[in-house]
Amino acid sequence: MHRTLKAAVAALACTLIGAPAFAQTIDKIKQTGAITIGHRDASIPFSYYDDQQKVIGYTMDICNRVVDDVKKALAMPNLKVNYQLVTSANRIPLMANGTIDLECGSTTNNIERQKQVSFTNTHFVTANRWVAKKSSNVKTLADLKGKTIVSTAGTTNIKQITEINAAQNLGMNIVSANGHPEAFQMVETGRAVAFVMDDILLYSLAAQSRSPADYEISAGAGRRGVQEDSRRLHRQYLQIRRDQRDLRKMVPEADPAEGLEPQCADVGIVEEGLRRAHRLGRSGRIPVSQP
Repeated sequence: MHRTLKAAVAALACTLIGAPAFAQTIDKIKQTGAITIGHRDASIPFSYYDDQQKVIGYTMDICNRVVDDVKKALAMPNLKVNYQLVTSANRIPLMANGTIDLECGSTTNNIERQKQVSFTNTHFVTANRWVAKKSSNVKTLADLKGKTIVSTAGTTNIKQITEINAAQNLGMNIVSANGHPEAFQMVETGRAVAFVMDDILLYSLAAQSRSPADYEISAGAGRRGVQEDSRRLHRQYLQIRRDQRDLRKMVPEADPAEGLEPQCADVGIVEEGLRRAHRLGRSGRIPVSQP
């Protein structure tokens, strides 16, 4: 059992069911007899549709275990689970306005977002990189100078690369796409030289393409050159309402060094989810450029 991920699930279950201050969310669940999960359509391997149009993925595995614990805690075994498709652009507003109760995608926690919503413990760590065709011979940020690149609207990735573009006077034409598949397709069809996004998502998209061997993942897409870039990490979380944020300090934290785990709820994580998350990204099918 992966202790960090087990801790994330346990902490979230504690957050949803363990304190009176969280009554707004729990009252809504009790009154409606349902919990609404925000999910993605193609955020592989975290949250996406399979060939039967069922929502699956590593993050969905975590959320499904949380829902099981909420059912037990509220003595509502028939609790209905509604699924609401969200995008990078609307996932924050839909949580803030109460449309969804729990967002299970690939969302990074940052100060700006904390003004609107709150987050659980880290469940995955990724880095900002780009994917490009090998034939474009893009190895460093300098190679992208004056080129058209794409990233997904509403992400920390497009914000970061826009800041880098201005700071380093690269003159890149940065285009925003509505979703990850659309952005990758722009590289595939030559409308953009590179797609900047979390590396695990890029690995997944490239692996599913018609010709995976045609693509290369960069070593990084941060501020100070490729070697430094690879250390600019994005930590991903499940998203919850901001009205729960003030009591996050009450949620037990895990200490992997001491083998400690939260005691609020007896929950686990489906290990296949972890294997799925790493399989594509570390399969070796997609080469990574070296500094």
